[in-house]
Amino acid sequence: MKNLPTLRQLRYLVTVSETRHFGRAAEICAVTQSTLSAGVQELEGLLGTRLIERRSRRQVVFTPLGEEIVERARAVLADAEALVDAAQAGSLPLVGDLHLGVIPTIGPYVLPRLVPALREAYGGLRLFLREEQSANLLSLLNAGRIDAALMALPYAVGDLPRVELATEEVVLAMPENHPLAAFDDIAVEKLESETMLMLEDGHCLREHAMEACHLTRSRGNEAFQATSLSTLVQMVAGGVGVTLMPSIAVPVEARPGSGVVVRPITGARAARTLALLWRPASPRSRDYRLLADAIGTAITGALSDAGRQLAGQRKEAKEA
Repeated sequence: MKNLPTLRQLRYLVTVSETRHFGRAAEICAVTQSTLSAGVQELEGLLGTRLIERRSRRQVVFTPLGEEIVERARAVLADAEALVDAAQAGSLPLVGDLHLGVIPTIGPYVLPRLVPALREAYGGLRLFLREEQSANLLSLLNAGRIDAALMALPYAVGDLPRVELATEEVVLAMPENHPLAAFDDIAVEKLESETMLMLEDGHCLREHAMEACHLTRSRGNEAFQATSLSTLVQMVAGGVGVTLMPSIAVPVEARPGSGVVVRPITGARAARTLALLWRPASPRSRDYRLLADAIGTAITGALSDAGRQLAGQRKEAKEA
């Protein structure tokens, strides 16, 4: 029988690959640096080949074979975790560790409602959260580094299992003293004459908003690109321009006192559908559907608050 690497040795190797630093890898693995280094050396001895070129304490370079072994190690670790997940899934719902990825234009508006509810309903669940743009989330999901991803569709996600949670409209956010704030609804054609502030490339909301409102990349009036929706809103409040916002963000970003008001856009299609996705081979599909129920409740609450807030802003505009 062949001598096989231990899961601990494989974990050490993968963590060094992710950090490119023995010291940081040791901290993540909760061991001393000498223990981690010895574990990697034992793995190299077992395999009979050098995986890492130790050029200096600060420079860690993997050999080509080392990079291949890292990918195989990730797959082995993912299978081992799936084995544990399968055992847990057969007992109590939503127990143990669960790594959830979420895009930045959903996380701030859903997680503060979701996390306390999950803690109360599922005391045995340990939820780990990671915020990334859609492309990175899919890579992490397919590599087994997160268990599920909360994203916005349409997006090229292949045949991943999913639960579609809600479809929301894009609304126009503008300074509270903007001339368009006097209207109940804003025709999409009126956006052509406005200074538009948008998220930078890579954010799926940018693509959804542009498609929904029939905008093109060649717009001459796109004056600013930001890395976050909150930054855009601050620019809007400062009178720099207007932006497009998902309804789910309204209770936070256009709250009273923010200096920003929102209005629906007529002639535009609903921008995006929020969905929870996971890997086809995962044994925890029951857990993910329970998680989807909890997320759906949080989203419904945010959208209900958004509707009330929009109605209140319209009423104030008529009374002014």
